[in-house]
Formats: sequence, structure tokens, C-alpha cells
Amino acid sequence: MSRNGVRSSVYNATMMFKAGILKHLLMMPLTKLGLVVLLASVISACSSTEAISLQLVTEGLEQPVAVTHNGIDERMFVVEQRGRIRIVEAGQLLQTPFLDVSSIISTGGERGLLSLAFHPNYDANGRFFVNYTDRAGNTVIAEYRVSDDANVANPDSARALLTFEQPFSNHNGGQLAFGPDGYLYIGTGDGGAADDPLNAGQDLTTLLGKLLRIDVDTDDGAAYRVPADNPFVNTKDVRPEIWAYGLRNPWRFSFDTATGDLFMADVGQNAFEEVNFQPASSTGGENYGWRISEGAHCFNPSEGCDTNGQTLPILEYSHRSGAGRSITGGYRYRGREVASLDGAYVFGDFVSGNMWAARFDGSAWASTYLMDSSLAIATFGQDAAGELYVADYNAGRLYKFIEE
Repeated sequence: MSRNGVRSSVYNATMMFKAGILKHLLMMPLTKLGLVVLLASVISACSSTEAISLQLVTEGLEQPVAVTHNGIDERMFVVEQRGRIRIVEAGQLLQTPFLDVSSIISTGGERGLLSLAFHPNYDANGRFFVNYTDRAGNTVIAEYRVSDDANVANPDSARALLTFEQPFSNHNGGQLAFGPDGYLYIGTGDGGAADDPLNAGQDLTTLLGKLLRIDVDTDDGAAYRVPADNPFVNTKDVRPEIWAYGLRNPWRFSFDTATGDLFMADVGQNAFEEVNFQPASSTGGENYGWRISEGAHCFNPSEGCDTNGQTLPILEYSHRSGAGRSITGGYRYRGREVASLDGAYVFGDFVSGNMWAARFDGSAWASTYLMDSSLAIATFGQDAAGELYVADYNAGRLYKFIEE
């Protein structure tokens, strides 16, 4: 299939999965233009200066949406949206799923099995956590345990930790990740539809449109507890699980394994895609702006909005630039095999297939263009050694970044 054919399939089948902006995709062609204006940065869409390519690891996946590792060996775990977690071992896709929850989830559009996070002490306790939409379409954060077979989870070990209603079928967020503090972080979308009709991003009484932070290591049998130093733990009529707010549909966040800093991509409404940043020293409580602003620009109201107290994105790109229309967050590279990416934050766009590498120059983040991958970039991933991967949602393939 031609490159345009691949992107047409994104139009016709998969775009509702992430951004809920199909109507906007038909407004202009996906072309690379000269410069993409960024907040405190520039993304160059000229030829890449990086000698980097993608090496096929495996194929045969079905709508992969998350890639991770267990922290103890070289196996990669790939989450398929329709409900399975697959294992890739030594470049081979194992036929038996690690876990299959397809019978208890809802799929279609942006719903499904969305993420996986292994407990930091997985080697000792065998615990891992998943984020999915149940048969009613609501978000469930559940805990499972591995069986006596290291390649198969115990389906009977399921325990729901947190469930909350999704008013619409899109903008579920879905990312799970353990921070360097040992707490579980959960990214949630604003509940869906368009323009955040519930104003969930700014509403501190709801878990929608937020980054949550919970402690899953309780000694009293409780599903979880709220860390005592969460920013709103003692605030009346505010959900104490909230760590940060003002998000539309955070699609993939990650912690820098060297510094503990947090990078979080947020899919825009119809004009801007953004990358948000939270330093490891943060005590939480950041307001990333939605729906008051989209990126660094007024959204509601469209002019003269009050951005006082907001944390602006470190990077953004415009839909009009041709760079893309649905951002996918990645990782700050800390591996050893691709020296030219050392310290760079790598991210891409689901629609255009473009990828960039962002670096901090001491005062601002600046991005350089890596490649037009022609992939439907649903997710990036890291292995235990810090090497970087990317998954193609449409073709069901997993690739590894290599240096030419």
C-alpha cells in the first residue's frame, strides 16, 4: 500500500481510536512543510540529520497500543487494544497471550485494553496493573498476578482497584506507569465528545482530564491509598487522587529513567498538539490548561483567556503546519545502542508518521526532525536496557530504533 493509502486507512478506520478528530483530518493534506512553530522551540521538517532507522522486531500483532518490559529480563510485553497482552521474546512473538481480557472489555473507537505497568518489585511479587474500559465503557484499573508459568498471567487473580464512569466513548487516556517514587500514575482523558463539554479538565471533583497518583502497596487489604503528599489530599470537595490536571487526552507519558522528570503528550482538539513537562522535584498540582487553552493558545474563550497559574507546554506543533494531528508521547532515550539520541526525548504523530527528537539547550527545548516513518504511531516503548521501540497500529508491527 502506498504511503497515502496507509494514511487513508487511518482516516477511514483508526483515527477515532485516539484523537476523536476525524472531521479535522479531512480539512487539509498531510504534507511536510518547512518549519513547525513551537512554544520556545522549532521542529524542523527538513531532512533528518540523525543517522537512525527502524529495524523490524516482529509482526502479527493486532492493534498494538502499548509496549513495555517487566524490569527483570529481555522480554517485551505488547498490549493489543482488543484485549490481549502478547510477549515478544528474542524477536519472536509467542502465540499464547500473557493475558487475555477480551471477554470483559468494550472495544471500538478509543475503548479497549489500553495500558500495562509492572510493579517495581515484580520479580518478587509478580504483580502488574492494567487499564481497560469494561463492558459498560467505564475505565477500570485492575491488578493481576503472574502464574507459576512466567509467560502466563493468572486470570483469576484479578482485582479492580479503581473504576470510574466514562460519559463518552473517546478520550480515555489510559496510560499507567510507576514513577521513581514507587507510586502508580494514571493518565485520564476528559471524558470525550469534543471541546470538553463537561469542563472535566478544570473540574477537580472528577478524575477525568487528570494525572492521578496512588499507592498500591497497602498493608490493610485496601485496593489503594492516596499518598499523604498528594497536592489536594486535604482540600475539601477535591478528589485526592489528583496529581495534575487540565488534560484533554494524554496519550503516553513517561518518566526519564536518569532524572525522574515526567514527559506527557496531550492530544489537541483541532489546532495544536503539545508536550508537557513536570520536573522530578515537582510536588504536583500543575494545571496544564485544557480547556481554557489548547497548547499555549486560548481555547475557551478563544481570546483573552486567563492563563494565570497554568503550566505551559515545552513543545507544541500546529495542525496547519502539516507536521501531524495526533501526538504520541515517547521516551527520553537513555540506552546505549543509538548514541546520537542520547538524552533526547523522542515522540511522534499517529496520523502523519513523523518523528522528532527534542533536547534541552539549557533554557528551552528544541526539536529536530527524525523521519517520516509512514507508521500509524500508536505507542513507543522501552526495554529493560533503555532501548527504544515503536509500534505500528495498522500493520501490527514492532520496530526497534537502531543507528545506521
